[in-house]
Amino acid sequence: MLSIKKYAAIDIGSNAVRLLIANIIEEKGKEVRFKKSSLVRVPIRLGADVFLEQNISKYNQQRMLDTMKAFKLLMKSHKVVKYKACATSAMREADNGQQVSEAILKHSNIKIDIIDGEEEAAIIAATDLHAFIDDSKTYLYVDVGGGSTEFSVIHNGKKIASRSFRIGTVRLLNDIVKNETWAEAETWVIKHTAEYEKIDLIGSGGNINKIFKISGKKLGKPLTYFYLSSYYKTLQTYSYEERITELDLNQDRADVIIPATRIYLSAMKWSGAKDMYVPKIGLADGIIKSIYHNTVSSNTQ
Repeated sequence: MLSIKKYAAIDIGSNAVRLLIANIIEEKGKEVRFKKSSLVRVPIRLGADVFLEQNISKYNQQRMLDTMKAFKLLMKSHKVVKYKACATSAMREADNGQQVSEAILKHSNIKIDIIDGEEEAAIIAATDLHAFIDDSKTYLYVDVGGGSTEFSVIHNGKKIASRSFRIGTVRLLNDIVKNETWAEAETWVIKHTAEYEKIDLIGSGGNINKIFKISGKKLGKPLTYFYLSSYYKTLQTYSYEERITELDLNQDRADVIIPATRIYLSAMKWSGAKDMYVPKIGLADGIIKSIYHNTVSSNTQ
């Protein structure tokens, strides 16, 4: 017997807001499959408001509300049966984050969960990685966002440690990441990866997905440290405008791609990793999985 349901995840990040709609395919005697059906991304960049002014501006509040209303209609059109909306760094640090969340619930009927960094790291680490990794290897999973970066150490297919740091692309663009935060992240990565002889990186986030696409590599093949550092140097030889016109990057990608690459390179250097795998998964995928697993567990109780 075949059952196909649609779930949706709304990821309210510091750089962009995303709606991921996925088909949940259940067939008797087979493992459940999660198939992406639609992805919509709106570059609101809440972090630019919050990390500098501690508040979400009136302008971006309206854009958020418009986007959530649009997402609500899209979910209706797609016949989504369950959804979950999670907000990360920008919303949790905004003085008016809760107020904005309440206004969105009132006017669009979308409930937003403002999650902390550790929960964010846990949701990301719970994404279905076994299809992309070798259970006999050790990985440092790095998810780079606009407001924070989540690190998870995965050894023999199990998560050993996980931590979120306030190092994000929008923060770096605005030069508001403290040296102590960089040092803390470096210490944490070295401490949790030093005992392993060989470690590979798993990178997630919009910027590394873009770099991977540009590289022309096939899914499952890694980006090398040499390739990434060479690309990082190349990016810096272009102006912001040239990155848009000559490298064909979107406006909201052309600036954050440089600090994002810096974070991935730093993580590779700290852990001693020479290769990075890019499975094209992230928080939204983790949210879809969490909806499914919560549904299954509540049905079996």
